[in-house]
Amino acid sequence: MFELEEQHRMIEQVFRQFCEKELAPQVDAMEKGEILPFDLIRKMMDTLGLGEMLRSALEKRLERKEGKGEGDVLDAARQDLLNSYVIIKELARVSPGFAMSWGAGIGLCGMAIINKGSKEQIKKYGIPVISFDKIGCWALTEPEAGSDAFGGMRSVAKPDSDYYILNGTKTFITNAPYADIMIVYAKIDRGQPKKEQPVHSFILERGMEGLSTGKPFEKMGMKDSPTGEIFMEDVKVPKNMLLGAEKDNIRDAAKESLGDERSGLPAMSLGIIEKCYEQSLKYAKERVQFGRPIGEFQAVQLKLANMYVHLQNVWNIIYRICWMAKEGKRDFAFVCASKSYCAQAAVEVAMDAIMIHGGYGYMREYNIEKLARDAKLLEIGAGTTDINLLTVARLELQK
Repeated sequence: MFELEEQHRMIEQVFRQFCEKELAPQVDAMEKGEILPFDLIRKMMDTLGLGEMLRSALEKRLERKEGKGEGDVLDAARQDLLNSYVIIKELARVSPGFAMSWGAGIGLCGMAIINKGSKEQIKKYGIPVISFDKIGCWALTEPEAGSDAFGGMRSVAKPDSDYYILNGTKTFITNAPYADIMIVYAKIDRGQPKKEQPVHSFILERGMEGLSTGKPFEKMGMKDSPTGEIFMEDVKVPKNMLLGAEKDNIRDAAKESLGDERSGLPAMSLGIIEKCYEQSLKYAKERVQFGRPIGEFQAVQLKLANMYVHLQNVWNIIYRICWMAKEGKRDFAFVCASKSYCAQAAVEVAMDAIMIHGGYGYMREYNIEKLARDAKLLEIGAGTTDINLLTVARLELQK
């Protein structure tokens, strides 16, 4: 349980080769905004056979089963979640932003449709997003509703004959500036008090009248993952584009998606930590000061030891998350605690790596400053560290 099996090692090796050969040379151009990550994501999906494998598996399942998406592919993915985490780790070693765009499209948008969509919705929207033929995004956060995502939500959907009329704004949405398919959350307004309005998700397509997106934000990190706003002005959405049924508790579904996002972030943290530790260990052996390698100085040794502790802890957290998925166990407090710890560990390790490298760590040449900038978002996205820790405390106090 606490080590990678042969199939995981093979996936690790294949994706590391792709990242070193194809991804690493493009990071600088993506950071500068000269190119977008999506063509390279599609190349990765095609070259390594991911796109066709996912598309074929889902199409076969739709031929065998009617209705909503529980079963074969999803169960298989849950049975060996470690495959996905190894891929995310390898991508994040080189470009956490690239991993973010890939994961948000497939893991959040695509899986939301696969999990809750009808057969028609899965075929028309889910499969193209999962295979990355189309770019997906998942939109919950609003300008006035960050940590209070549901209570502060102002986006509304008013029923009108065979349609819903959507109005509102979403912000800080990964892939939004270029997304073809959007999962958007809004309160259904039938005239009841706002506190009683149920929250539901809708499938939107770029090109719908009244639907628009803003330019990519200028950011501190994750610059190779475009982030932006979604604007809805009287968007007329057919009722068959409601994801799930009105009677469903979509808040629980949204929280489940947030839980999945939070449980995936440790893998991104691991990629950052692993890369920073490996580079720092190598540098400490090679860099000579005062006539000896800097790795012989206790100050450097203590930093390396602390990095190693975080590396092993995050690995063990990931193994437990994978075991929980395989056993069908839900522990939201553990997921929130894991997300908080791993994000903080990634930031700490990246900053220590910069200190070990000194002036060189501050320069772009070693890529460590990028990993440090990117790591900071892990403490903010999918619920800030404070919000996640408060959630842990409240859940434990309820026991």
